[in-house]
Amino acid sequence: MFDLTFTVDGKSTTTPLTLAIDQLVIAGWTGRDPVARDKHIAELEALGIARPATTPIYYRASARRLTQEDSIEVCGGESSGEVEFVLIGWQGRIFVGLGSDHTDRKVETYNVTVSKQMCDKPIASVLWELEDVAAHWDRLILRSYACTAGERELYQEGTLDAMLPVDELIKRGFEGGKLPDGCAMFGGTFAAKGGIRPAERFEFELKDPVLKRSIQHAYDVITLPVRG
Repeated sequence: MFDLTFTVDGKSTTTPLTLAIDQLVIAGWTGRDPVARDKHIAELEALGIARPATTPIYYRASARRLTQEDSIEVCGGESSGEVEFVLIGWQGRIFVGLGSDHTDRKVETYNVTVSKQMCDKPIASVLWELEDVAAHWDRLILRSYACTAGERELYQEGTLDAMLPVDELIKRGFEGGKLPDGCAMFGGTFAAKGGIRPAERFEFELKDPVLKRSIQHAYDVITLPVRG
């Protein structure tokens, strides 16, 4: 268990909140549309990554992989980010955040669970109350950009009506249908425009067009050499 400090952006006020996080769950294959879901599965199969045993599927990783820093270090040049909404349970409440499931794609070809543990998972420092966005959840927008050699390209984009509803996602993944206190769950992602690829910098956002606000984060990817 370790603490992360956030700012809860309410409808009229902002409040600091420190949460003790002791679980990290990464939900995969969470699309409502089986055609779009299978497109992302095929995208990964093209990289040699096997189909999941179930859809959705819930991977576990160390909670300490979460980071709010503006850079991460990775081994080799075969990792990439994925924008995802994040749900965090705390004292009966659910907060909505933003993260990147940065993953080592080479490791992913032989063990997806291990690949999830290989890289830090950047997460934004701003949260929303789920109850503030529940009524227009499907209209929220996830978007990411890949930046390489000074070029910034749209990498992923979609609205949350493409993902399983929050209640169903939690019900399928947790006993009793409740998100445990101190659990951060990544909620799934969209196919990459132009295919999955590494980047020197990854920028991503969760946009609320109804309340006219957004959560944003970005990080540089520092590549370490692989010896031997």
